[in-house]
Amino acid sequence: MTIAVQVPPPAGQLPADFLWGYATAAYQIEGSPEADGRGLSIWDTFSRDPAHTEDGKSGDIATDSYARYEEDIALMKSYGVTAYRFSLSWSRIIPLGGKNDPVNPAGIAYYRKFMKALIANGIEPMCTLFHWDLPQALQDRYTGFCSRDIIEDFVNYAKVCFDNFNDLVNLWITINEPNVYALMGHCLGTQAPGRSSDRKISPEGDSSLEPLIVGHNLLLSHGAIAKLYREGGYKLPGKKLGIVINVNWGEPYDDTEESLEAAADFMSVTSEWYAHPVYCGDYSERTKRVIGANLPKFTPEEIELVKDSSDFFGLNHYTTYLIRRPSSEISGSNMLMRFMGNVETTVTYPDGTEIGPKAGLSWVRPVPWGFKKLLKYLYKNYGKDIYITENGVICPNEGSLPYPEILEDDYRISYFRDYVDQIIALKDSVPVKAYIGWSFLDNFEWQEGYTARFGVTYVDYEDNLKRYPKKSAIYMTEYMGKAIAKA
Repeated sequence: MTIAVQVPPPAGQLPADFLWGYATAAYQIEGSPEADGRGLSIWDTFSRDPAHTEDGKSGDIATDSYARYEEDIALMKSYGVTAYRFSLSWSRIIPLGGKNDPVNPAGIAYYRKFMKALIANGIEPMCTLFHWDLPQALQDRYTGFCSRDIIEDFVNYAKVCFDNFNDLVNLWITINEPNVYALMGHCLGTQAPGRSSDRKISPEGDSSLEPLIVGHNLLLSHGAIAKLYREGGYKLPGKKLGIVINVNWGEPYDDTEESLEAAADFMSVTSEWYAHPVYCGDYSERTKRVIGANLPKFTPEEIELVKDSSDFFGLNHYTTYLIRRPSSEISGSNMLMRFMGNVETTVTYPDGTEIGPKAGLSWVRPVPWGFKKLLKYLYKNYGKDIYITENGVICPNEGSLPYPEILEDDYRISYFRDYVDQIIALKDSVPVKAYIGWSFLDNFEWQEGYTARFGVTYVDYEDNLKRYPKKSAIYMTEYMGKAIAKA
């Protein structure tokens, strides 16, 4: 099917070295969970319980990209992208995960072959070490990131990856969204490993404490990996390593002092909880006050380990919320609200108007001006180049639209264009170096299963996983081709 698009010229131009493309994660697309010696991950175990995903399905097949990587790379090349963000499957490289466990040569060979194919097609590999799919063996061994014992395992895994892939990778990401992994997996229990204080959800877990412990151990892991990267001879000219944090903008509900403070508390916990240690060495004073005495403490040596341990600010961003103090006391069962700064989020202003139009998921509203405010906020606070490593939306009713109607995703086009326009508007004041959209393909969207379609490529799950470019893919090829200056 041929889709015609009209692409007006962008509002300005981005530098010639600006990277753009799309992102995925290993468990969400690869499938082939036991091929070539791969071990099981916590997401294999978690999603095979049909109660854990909206459609009762797992990532056992996903989009079968492990087998179809050549087809996928050819499609990406046709989109004109210059970068592809993907993750490695830890259990495909070290099936049991640990520092003393054997490395899987077939996993190494596969990823080298895959990265070489990207480079041969003019696509820069942006490689994430950990995108939530911890080897199940390490979860069984000592409850995963609830234990500091895992840090040495993670550093060893990183070393194996650096030793085998550093010649092919110029931009490394240690961890994807540690804040989401800690909270969804260890507070709400709605994502792997599914731990929670709610015994209807999980037989074990402590929602008030475990997210703090897990987050702290993730930060220490990142710091230790950054130290290895810099001191082990891997950080060569032109190469960078960083962490990716999910940050949505919190706009005060109104202009009262109470709402202003609530928004500041929201931003403190949702951004500073992880960003402040990475760039400044310790949790911010506001974060310490908001979270309270259970927040772990860094030793002086650990402060030096994590301080300035990211070469850039890796940002995943989807939406903006209006923030206010809760109308009633936070109940003990609503632990997530406590980890959002003891605030309420809403999308409706006091006058009844909404912050942005409804999308295909309730928690995402397009709010490009909030993205602009966030970029200025992050650069002012941390002074680092910013790489947008995820940004995307689901169109209204997209999950239920038939083919070929589903390919006409004008809502997504408006979202992408409006957000990129904010980067263009700030190009002389905020150094944004990349825009990576989520996602290259419709895929396994964690607890939503296959019901949520973020992709610029439609995947027909009923017909041999055939791929079809949506209108947004075609539009963005031309739009970004015009927006990025020629070298």
